[in-house]
Amino acid sequence: MSTSQLVVSKFGGTSMADAQAMLSAAKVCKLKNSSVIVVSATAGTTNQLLELIDSGIKGEWSHALIEIGRMRERHLGIAKELKADAQTFERVEALCQELETLIHGVSLLRECSLKARDRVQSIGERLSSAIFTQAMAQTDESREVKLLDAREILRTDDQFTRAVPNFEEMKRLAREKLGQLSPSGALYITQGFIGRTEDGETTTLGRGGSDYSASLFAEAVGASVCEIWTDVDGIASTDPRLCPRARPIREISFQEAAEMAVFGAKVLHPTTLTPARRAGIPVFVGSTFDPQGPGTWVRNECKDRPLVRALALKKAQALVTISTPKMLNAYGFLASIFSIFADHKVAVDAITTSEISVSMTLDETVADNRHLIRDLSALGEVKVERGFSLISLIGNNINHTAGLAHSLFEVMEKINIRMICQGASVHNCCFLVASTDAELAINNLHGRFLEQK
Repeated sequence: MSTSQLVVSKFGGTSMADAQAMLSAAKVCKLKNSSVIVVSATAGTTNQLLELIDSGIKGEWSHALIEIGRMRERHLGIAKELKADAQTFERVEALCQELETLIHGVSLLRECSLKARDRVQSIGERLSSAIFTQAMAQTDESREVKLLDAREILRTDDQFTRAVPNFEEMKRLAREKLGQLSPSGALYITQGFIGRTEDGETTTLGRGGSDYSASLFAEAVGASVCEIWTDVDGIASTDPRLCPRARPIREISFQEAAEMAVFGAKVLHPTTLTPARRAGIPVFVGSTFDPQGPGTWVRNECKDRPLVRALALKKAQALVTISTPKMLNAYGFLASIFSIFADHKVAVDAITTSEISVSMTLDETVADNRHLIRDLSALGEVKVERGFSLISLIGNNINHTAGLAHSLFEVMEKINIRMICQGASVHNCCFLVASTDAELAINNLHGRFLEQK
């Protein structure tokens, strides 16, 4: 990495898990000469915060108090091992006291608004960033290390728990508060996942939003590179836990990587790539355990453009079918369906239509939304089937390549394909199978399309 490049780096929860993990992450930052470092909460903390909210709603204040104490001791323990300064210990104590006050309020009301939920969830990243600042200062004494509250830069709307960033306002605030960053200047530690409304209310970008935060910061400060550091060496051709023969991808286009993220790949959050792609900033995905490794580069253009680059799997899918004779030769019916999905803020992954039916894939948790199904039932008979997985072939010129469908069906001859979508994208062909057949399908497809060269 050239020392003249402005680098934004992001580290996940496993890289914040304990003092040694933080020091390892700090060494990576020094090696890569990062200027802005975005961190997640320490491993398991976000889940613990959500459990505290549940305990508060149930009125289990005594239990919540014990768990808050454990969280306090864990973070103080990391700070102590790092020999943090007095200000860091004060920050940890203040944040734990804030958490205690919030959960106590939830337990008294026996409810938690989305606004309060975001405030509680923000505690995790605010704790880890305060402590990691000390790890970074000890590791790189050549640069000034500053703790930056992400909420000073990351401005959002007020859709609590899934806030939408204001990109232009972020750029303005970055210029105003950070000035012109330099690879040899001050180094900023900040939080992923959280932002703030114009009115000063804390928001979150949704689970997995730390990757998105890193990409947003990269765009806002005009970074040369956005790095996503994980516990795996980049992006693989499919999930190695399902297919042991999965192999690393060294370069992939933004379009292909976005399809992978949307259709189930866990290495990148689905929204991560949008700001980086918009600003033309390459994204590097690498392992903190092998910082000198090749990792995966995500770019606008790639030299190699294979027909099939990777396979993605999205589990726990439901197939929702709406049937009615009113669809026959009628216009506006699809608009009515998607108006209902828009009202419920639900995204559809794949869709097929016939003369009198429309079938769509949704997450099973969404299909459990009684209000959504009720509103859809006003348009026709609604059938909900569960227990599916959505498999995607991701690559290039997929909808312009003769013989692909023949090869696909040949490989899948002993597996029933419940639904198939092809033609909407040159980068993706997806189909629905029973979850019990998903692993076999992935291995068969990988053998045919990614191993036979």
